[in-house]
Amino acid sequence: MRGRQHIQTVFEHLRAHGQAAFMPYMPVGYPHPDLSPAIFHALADAGADLIEVGVPFSDPLADGPTIQAATQQALALGVTPADAFRLIQQLRQDGMTIPLVLMGYVNPILAYGMANYVADAAAAGADGFIIPDLPPDEAEEFESLAKIHDLAVIHLVAPTSTPERLALAAKHSSGFLYLVSVTGITGARKQLPPHLGQFIARVRAQTDLPLAVGFGIGTPEQAKQVARLADGVVVGSALVQRAGASNPVDAVKELTTSLAKATHTPA
Repeated sequence: MRGRQHIQTVFEHLRAHGQAAFMPYMPVGYPHPDLSPAIFHALADAGADLIEVGVPFSDPLADGPTIQAATQQALALGVTPADAFRLIQQLRQDGMTIPLVLMGYVNPILAYGMANYVADAAAAGADGFIIPDLPPDEAEEFESLAKIHDLAVIHLVAPTSTPERLALAAKHSSGFLYLVSVTGITGARKQLPPHLGQFIARVRAQTDLPLAVGFGIGTPEQAKQVARLADGVVVGSALVQRAGASNPVDAVKELTTSLAKATHTPA
């Protein structure tokens, strides 16, 4: 099973057990391309239900300093979108079965060729795409290409999104809808925004899609709090920071284990 149905099945299974999905983000090639397979396997082995596979880009406008620095290092080591596809293919050959969603920006997709990008992602075994700088009202061509391969296109909404924008993003999304918890960039924060519950409720009124919350979540307690409200919990910067440790695989696995456990036991 691949693509939109693969993602949907994971959320349905977890929901039936009263659990939210734990969804880590990790850029390809950080801290070194040779370590990426082991780090991604550590994420899955420690309890990830879906992994956001970060495609490094020189101007990641939605990302904070931790992820910016990591993707710059990966770019300096020569990492390209093709490396992301090769990593996904390798992970699939190794037996990884959880959904893998490419998280990247428009410019590398256009440089690669939109149709080729989608086709190569599908061939590698990807399940969908998150593209922060591709608004739903400009995504028709990309969504049409993704639909050919039955891959999900996940759009983002923010606390500042109007009801009209929420409805538009929900209409154009498949797999799940990504809720940006704060108005700003990625990065772990000391506390969750006070109006997160109201924001999630406002989005739920617009769609039946699973709702995954990201940006600003970095501790098991925060993950548990979000899991009580949403269908998925996304953690990026805190894990990327661990990937920069002296023993990155063990460091990532340790934090992932605690975050996944917290996400899976929200009650």
